[in-house]
Amino acid sequence: MMYNRDIQEAIKVLKSGGIILYPSDTIWGIGCDCSNADAIRKVYEIKKRADEKSMILLADSIQMVERYVEVIPEIAYQIVEFSTSPLTIIYPRAKLLPKNLVAQDGSIAIRISNEEFSNELVFRHRKPIVSTSANISGEKAPDCFIDISEEIKNSVDYIVGYQQNDLSKSKPSGIIKLGPTGEVKVIRE
Repeated sequence: MMYNRDIQEAIKVLKSGGIILYPSDTIWGIGCDCSNADAIRKVYEIKKRADEKSMILLADSIQMVERYVEVIPEIAYQIVEFSTSPLTIIYPRAKLLPKNLVAQDGSIAIRISNEEFSNELVFRHRKPIVSTSANISGEKAPDCFIDISEEIKNSVDYIVGYQQNDLSKSKPSGIIKLGPTGEVKVIRE
């Protein structure tokens, strides 16, 4: 089964500090281990992205999120439970993450994936993975695998085979930012 082999290979690459190209619950993403500052730096280089623009993490559950955020505002649990489409939440006060992954204000953006492959990948990796769109910063995000540039494909250490032939259009997640006392600010619908 390509699915299981892809997950095993992707995890091997993540654990060795490599970069993967993989399908997520939204669009194809460039990913790495969230705890590896060197791998995170490589992702910034591949995307030609400014360091001060933080990236999103993909988690498998709210319990995983709890390990990387000092205090989760109570409203986040309700938002996660009732959200019907992919939603990235920017939480205040990240912890246990490399500085080059955390925003200048100390926040971290995390999305809990409900898509089977990416959720299983994160679950089996046992910690979040970076999830940033598979494009050069400033260029259009790819709608599907065939839209990803050769430059991006040639820059990663492993390309997941699963879902490469899926031509359905996908879109980025919505993004909200939570304040320390539960204030909600919509960043992207």
